[in-house]
Amino acid sequence: MATELGIALANRGHEIHFITYRQPVRLELLSNKIHFHEVNVPEYPLFHYQPYELALSSKLVDTIKLHGIELLHVHYAIPHAYAGYMAKKMLEEDGIYIPMVTTLHGTDITLVGKHPFYKPAVTFSINKSDVVTSVSENLKKSTLEIFDIKKEIEVIPNFIDKRKYNTVFTDCQRSLMAEDHERIITHISNFRQVKRIPDVIHIFHKIQNKIPAKLVMVGEGPEKEGAEQLCVDLGIEDKVIFLGNSNEVDRILCFSDLFLLPSQTESFGLAALEAMINRVAVVSSNTGGIPEVNKQGISGYLSEVGNVEEMAENALKILKDDETLEKFKENAYNAALDFDILKVLPLYEAVYEKAFSELEKN
Repeated sequence: MATELGIALANRGHEIHFITYRQPVRLELLSNKIHFHEVNVPEYPLFHYQPYELALSSKLVDTIKLHGIELLHVHYAIPHAYAGYMAKKMLEEDGIYIPMVTTLHGTDITLVGKHPFYKPAVTFSINKSDVVTSVSENLKKSTLEIFDIKKEIEVIPNFIDKRKYNTVFTDCQRSLMAEDHERIITHISNFRQVKRIPDVIHIFHKIQNKIPAKLVMVGEGPEKEGAEQLCVDLGIEDKVIFLGNSNEVDRILCFSDLFLLPSQTESFGLAALEAMINRVAVVSSNTGGIPEVNKQGISGYLSEVGNVEEMAENALKILKDDETLEKFKENAYNAALDFDILKVLPLYEAVYEKAFSELEKN
């Protein structure tokens, strides 16, 4: 998301510098408005863990000085906000004052950040930022509950670029995955425990008991092997396709009828949004930031975490006939348009202006 934001800002005339340990996957083209600076961490036998934060802080200082960078936007409180603050203080020694915007994405708060080893540093980093944003109202609420935050947190949601989803794939053939009379259900994730992969399998098992269907599982992770075995145990291995990681998610979603996201928690639910912009209805858990994306009874349905029975029933409501399915598909697409990047970009530009004001006050 940070990469897509930077590219979109460059398209609006801003000069963007990406500073990180390797070139972001989605950053395909550099230009006179987009630059990449790699952070190298020398290895010393003295250190068991190499000091990335120190290398990053030093790289930030050098790059800001060399290119006259005017604002620092860091993603994740740890380690980037922490390193960003140290860079700010080093720059102040040379009379250079630069505002810093910190965006909280989720795991920096709900997983790593609240660990006792990191909590003081996360709290410090957030409070020392000039402006703080989070990707959902739910994440904002969690941050305020977990940490002693003195700063206001502004919610700016994740986004999609609808212009990238206008392509009609001429080779999009449902027959590659299923028969014409079968519904296609999809799940895409990193197959971690928090994604509740067994729930995906059990929901599908109940669906295919009622209507002809295939399940497409996209991704790799620690839960994949168990999921494959569960399919064998349930006798549905011939109806479930495990594709592994794929660079053609949009091609897969273009022939999907329903997306399953029964996660334990999601700070936003970006996978659901990407499904919706591809005109795929969503059945999900009612947790984290997902309800801010998936609208109950409109783009799909939400259920309590672990309520496999209800999720399967909701899936069948959507899939029961072509007319109902098409209505949900269209509703999902229209709901996703609320998160188009052209609506979100001005919010970030306003935050940048606010960061300059906050810096001047201090």
